[in-house]
Amino acid sequence: MQYALKEAEKALEKAEVPIGAVVVYEDLIIGKGHNLTETLQDATAHAEILAITAAAAHQASWRLEGATLYATVEPCPMCCGATLLARIGKVVYGTDDSRFGGCGSMPGVNVMASNPFGPAVQIVRNVKQNECQQLLKHFFQKLRGGSSSE
Repeated sequence: MQYALKEAEKALEKAEVPIGAVVVYEDLIIGKGHNLTETLQDATAHAEILAITAAAAHQASWRLEGATLYATVEPCPMCCGATLLARIGKVVYGTDDSRFGGCGSMPGVNVMASNPFGPAVQIVRNVKQNECQQLLKHFFQKLRGGSSSE
């Protein structure tokens, strides 16, 4: 998760929502990414999507069985769908996203609950939660001119 946090810090430096992600396979980072939606003006340029794309390029295969996706924030439904399609078996994330999360923290939305493409995806929540939340709080406070509300 520490490497995903480093990616999130890169997003923060670019005035992007500070979310970072890495894909790990056999203890090796094979893909990494951070939010670039504003930079690229692309709604799909989420950290997880970019990390999955980089991992697929590294493996020369879109099938990433045996890989783990680490993200600083709970993946959204789009990123959850990409994770399922890529056959990633485990997702580890830092903090819930009660507005846009796709792993169950948003009421009625759990894209990962059943996997039509294979075995259930293992979800590990709240890893380095405080550090992940602090990056988000810092970003939104700065965005709102120092306001402490989110």
